[in-house]
Amino acid sequence: MIRRDYILQMIEEFARALARINSLKAGQRWNEVEEELDAEFKKLTGEGAPALGRLSEIELLARLMSAGPTHALRDKTLILTTLLKEAGDAAVAEDRAGEGREFYLKALHLLLEVLGGETPVECPEFVPKVAMLVAALEPEPLPVHTQAMLMHHYEQTEQYARAEDALYTMLEADPDNAKIVEFGIAFYCRLLAHSDAALAEANLPRIEVEEGLKELEGRRKRE
Repeated sequence: MIRRDYILQMIEEFARALARINSLKAGQRWNEVEEELDAEFKKLTGEGAPALGRLSEIELLARLMSAGPTHALRDKTLILTTLLKEAGDAAVAEDRAGEGREFYLKALHLLLEVLGGETPVECPEFVPKVAMLVAALEPEPLPVHTQAMLMHHYEQTEQYARAEDALYTMLEADPDNAKIVEFGIAFYCRLLAHSDAALAEANLPRIEVEEGLKELEGRRKRE
């Protein structure tokens, strides 16, 4: 109960901070937005936005683990994801597109890390959706590592056609990568275990799964 109360209080406090940030965004008071964001970043990790922008996702998670109770790590990660998305919005609004992209990409990776676990996650309403972050990163191509994480997420959420799209984006980016071919073969083999109805509902009929598997097995033989 004490742990749950701690998490609920943390989320309530962040929701109030986010409301202030959104109010400042609506008034296009970007300097104040960045000050609020910096304060929230420091509260959560001990570091401000500039320092966090230079850290990898693993380093960010390590900061979260060292900055408070570990039982709240998942919720703190979702809060950090939201803050990074907001920092991306602020950077883009201030014509710092490259910096904004880095914030968006870190937010997407952290979110996919949380959603990719074995236990289903119910995110608070303030957490950005995967599709929102992907759209914010367009039209620049995503790194292969990011596409692999997206593919896993789409398969996990039964969006099989989107998972296949992510697979072929990876193959187009690195067509001679045998590991991606094997990754794809394993994906199609898993899909073949699903019913025709489930595959059709996810816009990837069995015949297309079989054709995709055949195509990748052909690539494997040619390597």
